[in-house]
Amino acid sequence: MGERRGHGPGRWRSAGSALLRVITVWAVSTLTLLALAGLLPDFRLQSADGDSVTRTALTAAWGAGAFGLLGALVWPLIVRALLLVPALVLGLLVFFLNGSLLLVALWLIPDGRGAAAPETAVVVAAVMSAVASATSTALAVRDDEAYRRRLYRLADRTRPRIARTDGAEPVPGTVFLQLDGVGHQVLKDAVADGRMPTLAGWLATTHTLTSWRTDWSSQTGASQLGILHGSNEDVPAFRWYEKDTGRLMVSNRPASAVELQRRAVERTGDGGLLTFDGASRGNLFSGGADQLALVLTAAARRGRRNRSRAGYFAYFSDPANAVRTAGSFVAEVVREMVQSLRARLRRASPRVSRGGLYPFVRAFATVVERDVVVAAVIGDMLAGRTAVYADLVAYDEVAHHSGPRGRDTDQVLARLDRAVALVAKVAEHAPRPYRIVLLSDHGQSPGETFESAYGLTLRDLVRVGCGLPVPRRVRRTRWGHLRAESGGGSEARDAARDALRSALHRPVDEEGEEGAEAARAAAVAAARAPEPLVLASGNLGLVSFPGVPHRMTREEIDRLHPALLRTLAHHPGIGFLLVASEEHGSVVLARDGLEVPVAELTDGDDGPLAGFGPGAAEAVRRTDGFPHVADIMVNSMYDPETGTVHAFEEQIGSHGGLGGEQSRAFLLRPRELPAPPAGLVGAEQVHQVLRGWLRESAGPQVPLEISPSTRDAEAFLPVEEPVARDKNG
Repeated sequence: MGERRGHGPGRWRSAGSALLRVITVWAVSTLTLLALAGLLPDFRLQSADGDSVTRTALTAAWGAGAFGLLGALVWPLIVRALLLVPALVLGLLVFFLNGSLLLVALWLIPDGRGAAAPETAVVVAAVMSAVASATSTALAVRDDEAYRRRLYRLADRTRPRIARTDGAEPVPGTVFLQLDGVGHQVLKDAVADGRMPTLAGWLATTHTLTSWRTDWSSQTGASQLGILHGSNEDVPAFRWYEKDTGRLMVSNRPASAVELQRRAVERTGDGGLLTFDGASRGNLFSGGADQLALVLTAAARRGRRNRSRAGYFAYFSDPANAVRTAGSFVAEVVREMVQSLRARLRRASPRVSRGGLYPFVRAFATVVERDVVVAAVIGDMLAGRTAVYADLVAYDEVAHHSGPRGRDTDQVLARLDRAVALVAKVAEHAPRPYRIVLLSDHGQSPGETFESAYGLTLRDLVRVGCGLPVPRRVRRTRWGHLRAESGGGSEARDAARDALRSALHRPVDEEGEEGAEAARAAAVAAARAPEPLVLASGNLGLVSFPGVPHRMTREEIDRLHPALLRTLAHHPGIGFLLVASEEHGSVVLARDGLEVPVAELTDGDDGPLAGFGPGAAEAVRRTDGFPHVADIMVNSMYDPETGTVHAFEEQIGSHGGLGGEQSRAFLLRPRELPAPPAGLVGAEQVHQVLRGWLRESAGPQVPLEISPSTRDAEAFLPVEEPVARDKNG
């Protein structure tokens, strides 16, 4: 008779191999502890009177064993208790908590032979965890089964979920890795220059690279909502004001993200791209997935039911992971400070402020978020999940402050390539084959900020055009700046100066008494009017008048603020405006008095969108039809020769509007997947392509009830308790 399941020679060999690895790790840890006791003055493993070598070795073995047991048994409980602690704080606490465990382990040594100063304990614990992790990994890599089991443990998974069809081989799963903000051309250049060797190898053998064009709102909120949920209708920008609800919507606020997802689900009647056995990792939206980690819509839920933080526990429950990530976090903070100092010493231009909390924000995006998301994706593959969508935000965060191209972002791209290589390596151990698709949600366009280039913000310029008070610096510096520039013969800057003079109600003698009276009446009307709300989304600005319940027309704005539209349209830093019109429906305004009805808008060289690239006119037309489009949509200038724009916020690498590489994202697919249609435009079309690939692999998705009610739609969101509204919601 055959041997009973689980009692064969293979099982005993496996158990023996595991025991041998435990003993080896214990021995290496003991030697590490002895070495550190010899090197560090405030760390001892002997009694005050001294001990023999054998006694000291036994003390080290006891301490190493106690520390290992505490790490295995107590550390996960500590991490779970700290799930509500902000991630940035948790990253810094890791060292001190690990050091505390070492102090407890030394206290457990009989006769009080182990002792260390608190600061020394932190160093010893970090080194011990790193050495134990490296030793365990090195031993496991030599044994595929052991390596697979270690990956399962690190990813907090125990049983693979294998999908088979009629006894055949498992159908392929699909992993979508979004490299946030990496434009099509940036990726091509990085591959060509050797900064991303993994992707270079794929392109040479297994994958194909194509580009796709974003919507006017070229930012993660609009793109990812369209990609994951099939609709980004009525998302005019990253942030916008809704007159009917009086709500300021910001794409990366939990309450706003939940509302956007609810609307998309209601509009499409479908839960999203990931409703069928899917996982969402590091995204703004869930995509209908049940498995979530670092997902913003889940962060709106209060209490322990918040599954977004589960990814932290799965990753940080291993103390070696915690120490490695915390160490990398500190190193990244130092790296950012050095790079920022170097940029200041070189007087790099353009440049923005990189002080305050930014080094820590960057470290979270480039280290903590990357490590947790990659570990979650690894766990999903080892669990055999059908579809996984993960967002790696490192490049986008760094490019905003360092620029889309340069040494800083080159290093980030190289690290992203290594993360992709790790995911591909682990896929070899998964219980099913996986197709790995890379894509981005938008690119980035470089350029000096609007304020740096012209001495005032977009809000300042709007207030000038409305005749409202502005900071003294604007009146002082801006006029001299304009006069100096216009002295060089720039007609555009002359026009901007004249528009500003008019906006500030400078007296004009030739108007006479009748003109002066009209100016006074306009000034009185402007003083009584509600102040405009000015919002920035990269190089896209939105101007709304909250006191007017409907979308204002050009004629209404001209009656209320006669100089505003001319001030904006004639400014050299402004590319074009979109505004409603009683006569033409909606019009696009630009410099030199250029005015074209939206219905007649083209991408031609003689129109206001000249140079903004193919598809610009259609993108503007689509946004013009949104219910919550702003009273005035303002797109910055774009220089086709340099590829630069002017962001209306503090970013020298920006996205959110039209102009340059920000509108060209990429899609990198395995060659066995069907090619997307030529000229792929908009995130909604990308959603259809990705859904088609999933349907081909795993059958049709499970749709939701068509046009569910608001309450029913909310039931499909990952929010099981009342939504926590943001301060503006």
